[in-house]
Amino acid sequence: MTYLLDSFEQPGRATAGGIDNALLDGLNPQQREAVTYRGQSLLIVAGAGSGKTSVLTRRIAGLLQTREAWPSQILAITFTNKAAAEMRERVKSLVGDAAEGMWISTFHSACTRILRRQAESMGMKQSFTIYDTADQRALLKRIIKELGADTVGFTPGGASSRISKLKNELTDIDAFARSVNMDDPKEAGFVEIFKRYTSALRRANALDFDDIIAETVYLFRAFPDVAALYQRRFRHVLVDEYQDTNHAQYALIREFVRAVAPHNVPADTRMQLDPSGGIPGASLTVVGDSDQSIYAFRGADIRNITEFERDFPNSKVILLEQNYRSTQNILDAANAVISNNFDRKAKNLFTVVGAGEKIIGFTGYSGHDEAQFVADEIESLRSAGGSLNDVAIFVRTNSQTRPLEEIFIRSAIPYRIPGGTKFYERAEIKDAMAYLIQVANPDDDLALRRIMNVPKRGIGPATEAAMQAHANRIGTPLREVLADAGQLGLGPKVTAAIVELGTILDDAGRVATTAAPHDILTDILNRTGYHKALKSSGDAQDEARAENLEELVSQTKEFTTVNPEGSLIDFLTGVALFAAADEIDDEDGSVSIMTLHTAKGLEYDAVFLTGVEEDLLPHRMSANEPGGLQEERRLFYVGITRARKRLYISLATSRASFGEVNVAMPSRYLQEIPADLIEWKQSGGSGGFRPGGRALNARGPAMRSGYSRDELPPAPPRVKTEWTSAVTGLVRDNGDMTLEAGDRIRHTDFGEGRVTAVTGEGTKRVAEVQFDIAGRKRLLIKIAPIEKL
Repeated sequence: MTYLLDSFEQPGRATAGGIDNALLDGLNPQQREAVTYRGQSLLIVAGAGSGKTSVLTRRIAGLLQTREAWPSQILAITFTNKAAAEMRERVKSLVGDAAEGMWISTFHSACTRILRRQAESMGMKQSFTIYDTADQRALLKRIIKELGADTVGFTPGGASSRISKLKNELTDIDAFARSVNMDDPKEAGFVEIFKRYTSALRRANALDFDDIIAETVYLFRAFPDVAALYQRRFRHVLVDEYQDTNHAQYALIREFVRAVAPHNVPADTRMQLDPSGGIPGASLTVVGDSDQSIYAFRGADIRNITEFERDFPNSKVILLEQNYRSTQNILDAANAVISNNFDRKAKNLFTVVGAGEKIIGFTGYSGHDEAQFVADEIESLRSAGGSLNDVAIFVRTNSQTRPLEEIFIRSAIPYRIPGGTKFYERAEIKDAMAYLIQVANPDDDLALRRIMNVPKRGIGPATEAAMQAHANRIGTPLREVLADAGQLGLGPKVTAAIVELGTILDDAGRVATTAAPHDILTDILNRTGYHKALKSSGDAQDEARAENLEELVSQTKEFTTVNPEGSLIDFLTGVALFAAADEIDDEDGSVSIMTLHTAKGLEYDAVFLTGVEEDLLPHRMSANEPGGLQEERRLFYVGITRARKRLYISLATSRASFGEVNVAMPSRYLQEIPADLIEWKQSGGSGGFRPGGRALNARGPAMRSGYSRDELPPAPPRVKTEWTSAVTGLVRDNGDMTLEAGDRIRHTDFGEGRVTAVTGEGTKRVAEVQFDIAGRKRLLIKIAPIEKL
């Protein structure tokens, strides 16, 4: 492809004037230096809330203002479409329509643009397709099935995760095949899957998302003249969130800023040449913070930022330490925690807005105590005039949301899960619930269709259609066909799978009215192998799904503990009532519940960091990963620094896992926060866990967290008002109960109180109640455990 060379050439450097002071207004000294510095390579270490986007966009505007670059010579890269759009708009507000001539985009968008222009060089057509995750897994599923590899443990999720990791390391199929022991059947099997997958993409004229960057790097390395086109064009490369780059992205950046060799310099160029006759490499500006590097599981390599000065000698490093988001107490806690990591550029965040309120710490007996504490504090914030949109609850794993969701529904607190799915709407939970529904109600064909091939057992759409046709002929529910599978003329393997499914359901059905829901669900998961298949797939998403199933098992166990006579039907009824009351409208907006990984880049007036315990934060898997404990500490740091005004940190002394209640140890990171920054409370009164106390700093030899069992915060007494029963008790259906302001009611947990207001309609009716002892609460009338007096 031919380009106009003039568009690649650098205009004359401004001889007077420099950057207009208006562009620098409102910047602190370090920000000003970052905007005005002119050198070959610059690392801006931007602490949380330090105004990095403002610095980056003004730096771009400054390059244009001083005539050091045409718009077309600027390449600004970030990670998400949202971030790229925000940067583009902010640059446009500074420079006007000149922003349209810049490349301000994500890594993938920039590379796709290049690959479409240079497709022929790669032996592809410009119309190539880009496969998303669903397309990729569908293709891998077909390949694995063709090879029969599913019978030896290969899954689309596990294979795609491994292929993605290899591509992000710039390892293609040929290099990988040379590096492994082909005498190992497992490795040989994966090589064949990878090889067929690569060939299938080529035949389809398609790339997956990881290919987009890797193929651009291969293109530049294989065709130096093509690389030179873009190296001459882009004279200023700026990269945001540099700490999140993986090896392929790092290699791509190196290619963009590489010097142009003399033989690739056009004879009539007016660009400045180096002594060899080549063109110096583009200037590079990267913005990032090693303290916020939390995506190693996606391939991010923290060394890209920590070793920047080694990779780019004579580079300038500027620290942005003034925070414009949080109070000093919050920042002091964050500084104290992150200072324990060694893989970082030292900095100390500060603010001029003042100390602010102390951090509130809470110790509960269980996860439900913790959830009720969060709900009560949110009600206090709302009563004080706060908006629910300014409140966020952070969890380490998705499975932690269940008690929070159930308490919020009972308390009529609207919530949402940005970037995620509510607990009872998650696919694996709906699968498990469908099994239980089929056991309780064999006539429910919808539930049976959902689980017919979950986990995979070879019952495809054609087989299911044949079964349904047979059921229609004999006039019976689909469930009865399972026992008659031998009459359908199917193959022996699929027939055996159908019969086995029927046996599992029949065995569970025989004890459905007498066995505890926990035992029924555990038996189904064990016999179907559903939990084991997710746990062993090698896919991080499947690992999270397995944790969600473990949380559902814990829920059924809690239900049985509180309701020894409760049946499977009772349990299913309770879940259905919660689901029916899930959406609660409120003019104050809704609380956000999200994982710490999702929280990156966001900020809220009030933040609740929940489950700050060993095996949750840090996660139990982190100890097995190199640098894992340091990354978990960075995750904690990111959570702390999302808070603007109020920060709450909570933990429980016991936590249910797969139906078993275990002692939960305080996170090792808690003892890193100075004791005078936190005011600790506990369920049933004040006090609770106090990090920094003399006894708590003594290291118990048996506990990884540094605390002995004797040093655990005391559990609250098991009394009638125990919060746990608010969720795990038998769910009440109050039907069309009518309440009016002035009515007296009695609540199972909160005691007696007076209704002060009733809002909403139908199943969404909410009562505001002033309890005699427990204070003000909001209750969803439909399911609240209340009675009128």
